[in-house]
Amino acid sequence: MTATPPAGTITIAGKTVSRLGFGTMRLTGPGTWGHPDDHDTAVTVLRQAVHTHGLTHIDTADSYGPHTCETLVRHALYPYPPHVLIATKVGLLRPGPDQWVPHGHPAYLRSCVEASLRRLGVERLDLCYLHRIDREIPADDQFGVMNELQDEGKIGHIGLSKVTPDDIRDAGKHFEVAAVQNVLNVIDHHDPSLETCRELGIPYVAYRPLDAGTLAKTRGVTECLTWLLDKGPHVAPIPGTGDPRHLAEIAEAVKDRK
Repeated sequence: MTATPPAGTITIAGKTVSRLGFGTMRLTGPGTWGHPDDHDTAVTVLRQAVHTHGLTHIDTADSYGPHTCETLVRHALYPYPPHVLIATKVGLLRPGPDQWVPHGHPAYLRSCVEASLRRLGVERLDLCYLHRIDREIPADDQFGVMNELQDEGKIGHIGLSKVTPDDIRDAGKHFEVAAVQNVLNVIDHHDPSLETCRELGIPYVAYRPLDAGTLAKTRGVTECLTWLLDKGPHVAPIPGTGDPRHLAEIAEAVKDRK
């Protein structure tokens, strides 16, 4: 039986989902490269996130692995429950472990979306982020192809990742920005896009909320997640882990927060 969502709910991309989400980035090998050491444990973590702990906002990307996490998500959760939001991201090349290169050529972005559709086993990506704006290519070209893909029905809602307030407003000329995903935690605590999202009514998805686990040890999971949730009802943290015990700790930390 699915648990009551910890930390209450939020509407993202037209779905009411758990305000505390789950980021899949850590379900890979070292350097966000290749496969996890234990495939079965990774699948278990994804299933427990949804079915045990009530986390219905699952965040992934084609670059995690690359391709590893989208494949794991399908293995673990397909067919996807209708109340679960699967969000993915496109627009990064992965030359090797810990290497991330923005690549925003429209043809490449289109090919990424088509590949994500196949890996996830869907006809439409409910929420697809432009993972990075490639500063070597006109942003309007990148926003334009994402809008075209939305018009074609291959993307339901479009998000932006690692962006400035100006980026958000510029993208808004092409499409409705469904969510913004930036780094925010008790150490990296200043992001002007947080207030921009509040003003524009855009959900703000905080990634690295525990700084890859470092802050869980030094500050505590409850303190870090509560700090983020207190930033406003539009904030939705997406901590991640490959350990079922740590996942349970994360969900337990904010279970009474509504």
